[in-house]
Amino acid sequence: METLATMTETNADQIEYWGGIAGEKWVWGQDMLDKMLAPFGRAAMDAAGVAMGERVVDVGCGCGATTLELADRVSLLGSVLGIDVSGPMLRRASELAGSAGTTNVSFAMADASTYRFEPETADLVFSRFGVMFFRNPVEAFANMRRALRPEGRLAFVCWRALERNSWVKVPRDAVLKHVPAPEPAAPDEPGPFAFADAERVTGILREAGFRGIVMEPHEVKVRNQGSLDEIVTFVTELGPSSRLLADVEGAAREAAIAELRNALRSHHDGEAIHMDAATWIVTAKP
Repeated sequence: METLATMTETNADQIEYWGGIAGEKWVWGQDMLDKMLAPFGRAAMDAAGVAMGERVVDVGCGCGATTLELADRVSLLGSVLGIDVSGPMLRRASELAGSAGTTNVSFAMADASTYRFEPETADLVFSRFGVMFFRNPVEAFANMRRALRPEGRLAFVCWRALERNSWVKVPRDAVLKHVPAPEPAAPDEPGPFAFADAERVTGILREAGFRGIVMEPHEVKVRNQGSLDEIVTFVTELGPSSRLLADVEGAAREAAIAELRNALRSHHDGEAIHMDAATWIVTAKP
């Protein structure tokens, strides 16, 4: 595995965040996260038309679930490069690839906005929720475009507005009854919902040199399996609500978690929670 040779100043905060405790937590919750997010990745792969023999770049590959599924789709005739800034998650990805005996994958710990891709060698640049965190997204997508063959394509899935994603909004609103609200993020601030605005995303991709841009809404029910206690622990350790609780202790934390439990109870059927999720599936050509 390659090392992150240079930490670009542009994305230094994200590199530090995902390379530290956040990355470790994602490894801890990897199994539950992958089961919850798998349908979104598969929908984007279907939209991309992944084919046998293709060379694919998986941006923000995390713990490698999408990389391994892409590798299966391209078969041993093709190959997949998984790229991420998180050392903990990439170590887990390498472990999973080794356990599965998958030989047509490789991983690079690098920033996709500056990584020196082999020019015009990839058939597809793909991402499942990994492209919303660039400080300069135009620069990042322009760099990724250079990796694509002239007849290649881009495909990714990203979250739509927070208000359309009850799986985040419901626990967030519950926690905010007991903890201070954070300062509102700027519209272009990197984060999970940075690509909610279709017009902004289209503009970024056009400026980065892409054409034939299509943004298809994709709405489903998120299914997060586990007991109510397991789900509450998961939500307080991972995701937007965990950030709200990061520095909260004592009675305020206990009250927030109790409120969170009550809010999730009505969405739990005894085996899992089922909540609304809204995304964009984006495809484009270089």
